[in-house]
Amino acid sequence: MTEPLFRVEGLSVSLPDPNRRPLFGRRPLVSILNDVSFEIAEGTVVGVVGESGSGKTTLGRTLVRLIEPAAGSIRFAGEDISHRDEAALRPLRRDLQVIFQDPLSSLNPRLTVGTTIARPLLFHGVAKSRREARTLAAAALETVGLPPAFTARYPHELSGGQRQRVGIARSIAARPRFVLADEIVSGLDVSSQAQILRLLERLKAELGLTVLFISHDLSVVRRLCDRVIVMRRGEILENRPTGPLFDAPEHPYTAELKAAIPLPEVGAGWLDAT
Repeated sequence: MTEPLFRVEGLSVSLPDPNRRPLFGRRPLVSILNDVSFEIAEGTVVGVVGESGSGKTTLGRTLVRLIEPAAGSIRFAGEDISHRDEAALRPLRRDLQVIFQDPLSSLNPRLTVGTTIARPLLFHGVAKSRREARTLAAAALETVGLPPAFTARYPHELSGGQRQRVGIARSIAARPRFVLADEIVSGLDVSSQAQILRLLERLKAELGLTVLFISHDLSVVRRLCDRVIVMRRGEILENRPTGPLFDAPEHPYTAELKAAIPLPEVGAGWLDAT
């Protein structure tokens, strides 16, 4: 059998409680993830759904080692990255990219779009010179449907959908093996959402991307994802292929989520009609 890109076993995460501020000492820890285990096959899009506070974002950020796990193991491409320090993680950062929910806050307002995309290419050694980095940045923008002239623009000069495309271009420019997409369409209008989702479908097909797609929109998850992880209170309740999970939920909570949010009957061309 082919080794999964990610193998997670017994993952637990505890973080400082934001609601408790003691006069002295550190904030007490609160458990966010509890004994979570799953795998992600290369070339697949895995959706993560659940109510607010279920641990979705913490799961994604722990997976790419922006958060240190308290227990358990994370194996990426066969390597244990559970507790590596940042120096040891640096060679892997090219392959572990993140598209954030708010593109405006994740883009430096003082840098042009071209510089924002080019700098990581130089840092990771993908480009050997500034000229090559600028060329690759322009190519990445074309890949996400923006003209090369956008390299000279600043984030405030772009629409929300365009800024999110820049975020995607930055994440794919280095040709990573894995991308974490955390609620990346939640702040966009319906038309922009459809455009970004069509773009992700195309990039998956063309680049063979592996994506962890965190979303509260079940209709989007059903259309885009190969598998779905359902979370509640830091635990995984279901982890199944998308079709069977939506056709016949096994856990009552999954059935409640499905019933609470109207799900249109979507066909293969629904994005193109938006």
